[in-house]
Amino acid sequence: DAFMERTAGRPLPTRKVTPTEALVFGIAQCVAAELYLYFLVNPITALLGVTVIVGYVVMYTPLKPVTSASTAIGAIPGAMPPLMGWTSAANEITLGAWILFVFLFLWQFPHFFAIAWMYKDQYANAGIKMLPVVDPDGRITARQIVMFSIMTVAVSVAPFFFGLTGWVFPILTGLLGAWFMWHSVRAARAKSPELARKLLMVS
Repeated sequence: DAFMERTAGRPLPTRKVTPTEALVFGIAQCVAAELYLYFLVNPITALLGVTVIVGYVVMYTPLKPVTSASTAIGAIPGAMPPLMGWTSAANEITLGAWILFVFLFLWQFPHFFAIAWMYKDQYANAGIKMLPVVDPDGRITARQIVMFSIMTVAVSVAPFFFGLTGWVFPILTGLLGAWFMWHSVRAARAKSPELARKLLMVS
């Protein structure tokens, strides 16, 4: 964080919080959350919570300076919140829960690639191998932005076809999806930080 302008003002790099304090606080939060979920919600939601902790702390974060595939790994725990919300209410994982999970998993790629494109020089300076860093001309990044945007929009209307929503949902979702796709294609064609920022705001 200290090597990137966008993160240099955070508590750890500015030493407002020491690494030991951050570690103790983080562990305390995780333990408290898991106890709460297990005893006051249900065990399945607590188990999903463990996957979030392991996915972010043990896998995603250490892999960021190693491989651009860290984005895909981090997208798994990143997509857990709606799944956990569903299991909190239903105490089971059903088709609707999986649709929400897949939607949020796919959405993270165009969303985060926009961020990574905007700050690719900072990521490179910090030694973080985001896709735009290892793809200097942006061709692969542009293709993946469009590809994942198409899949995101397709999955976003799936709840209607599985009988989970009424007619209003696919109409509004389709309009928003078209707006999202338009900005994805514009950002992919231009490969500019300005249009990447617009895509980020639209996402």
